Amino acid sequence: MRSDHSKENTKPRRISELNKQLTILGAGESGIGAAQLGVKQGYDVFVSDAGQISEDRKILLEQYGVEFEEGGHEMARILKSDVVVKSPGIPDKAPLIKSLVAKSIPVISEIEFAYEYLPKGAKVIAITGTNGKTTTTLLTHHLLKSAGLNVALGGNIGISLAKLVAEEEHDYYVVEVSSFQLDGIVRFKPDVAVLLNITPDHLDRYEYDFSKYVASKFRIVENLSHEEAFIYCADSEPVNEEVAKRRIEASLFAVSTTRDTRWNAYMENDHLIFNYQWDDKNQHHAIPVSEISLIGKHNMINSMSAVLSALTLNVPIETVLKALKSFVNAPHRLEPVGTIDGVKFINDSKATNVDSVYYALDGHKSKIIWIAGGIDKGNEYGQIAELVKKKVKSLICLGVDNEKLTSFFGGMVDINETRHISEAVQLALSKAEKGDVVLLSPACASFDLFRNYEDRGDQFRAAVKDLKKLKKAQV
Repeated sequence: MRSDHSKENTKPRRISELNKQLTILGAGESGIGAAQLGVKQGYDVFVSDAGQISEDRKILLEQYGVEFEEGGHEMARILKSDVVVKSPGIPDKAPLIKSLVAKSIPVISEIEFAYEYLPKGAKVIAITGTNGKTTTTLLTHHLLKSAGLNVALGGNIGISLAKLVAEEEHDYYVVEVSSFQLDGIVRFKPDVAVLLNITPDHLDRYEYDFSKYVASKFRIVENLSHEEAFIYCADSEPVNEEVAKRRIEASLFAVSTTRDTRWNAYMENDHLIFNYQWDDKNQHHAIPVSEISLIGKHNMINSMSAVLSALTLNVPIETVLKALKSFVNAPHRLEPVGTIDGVKFINDSKATNVDSVYYALDGHKSKIIWIAGGIDKGNEYGQIAELVKKKVKSLICLGVDNEKLTSFFGGMVDINETRHISEAVQLALSKAEKGDVVLLSPACASFDLFRNYEDRGDQFRAAVKDLKKLKKAQV
């Protein structure tokens, strides 16, 4: 059950009621943003990082007039703090954090600190979930910006909320938030909270207890009242179960890829259907899937969540429809990168787990030449076996060790192996026919052959471009 937040004496004092000794643990994006905001608000700011601080960030801290240390923590000084903002990467079980808690020194996240100093009347749209956060955050921002609203984009996606608040006043802040950031909130209260899904992830931070990870994600609703909107995915079983167990005071909006009169947004006959009540008015809208630039069922969940976020903020449906067509997603997320001889090439390099690959395969009606492989993260391929049998013409394994892929899918589909992205692209085209899709959706980490998933996707895009040029030259 949700705790009773009317009992203000159960909460720490507001940050602004405290004295001005602010320590920031970690000099990453969130730490630098918190330092900038702290200086602006008149705090005596000290930044402490157990690692090395990059030169560009040292220059920024010097420009702000902030004292800092690197390579360790000066415990005596930190334990004199009035409030501590910690990096999301520092676990609560770290000895330093335990020492601070033992002395009743508030330890909060950067989003909590930033929330305290939002411009008067500004609204926050906070988006979380194991998968799909970035796409939904970008799309929500695009919808609001297309409506001419004064809106900022940040959080876990890039610029920290604290930096956004420190540098310029906005009317709306669309922020991607992680469970680690939510772990450090006290009063953080978004006007629109979005929870896309919950699947096992980061369990090392939650004592390998999935229920604790679920509870962390649900902190996004703990301060909400009926005036705020909570948009959640009814297709996510852990989310549905938790919603049923809790007394959530926010106005609830459920989205799903299946039709059900209980849901406020769902898919039916290649349309997104919206049926909901807001501001004492009944609303009904239908948006053709063909009008949306994104592909895949999971992106329909992302789209419905973003559209509902915009509609509850009174963005006109006509503006939403127009903006959906013009949205361009972040790279490496089902990104079209070219067409050769009628064969479409899709870069989904960000898909480093089986869940993501499921949605990528499910989202295409055409036959697929699937490029997968890399460093396996304990994948269980059973959940995509039927999709692979139904849709995949050929599997091209791109990795140093492809044994798990080849042993599972051997006999199910035609399989080839390579360690070179250009050869993978050429092989894929040779296996494809006009109308087919070549899908890079690896299900694995990239570090065996690439620097990261971005490097893998960039090289795939370049290889498609080179092959297209070669084919043109041969004509």
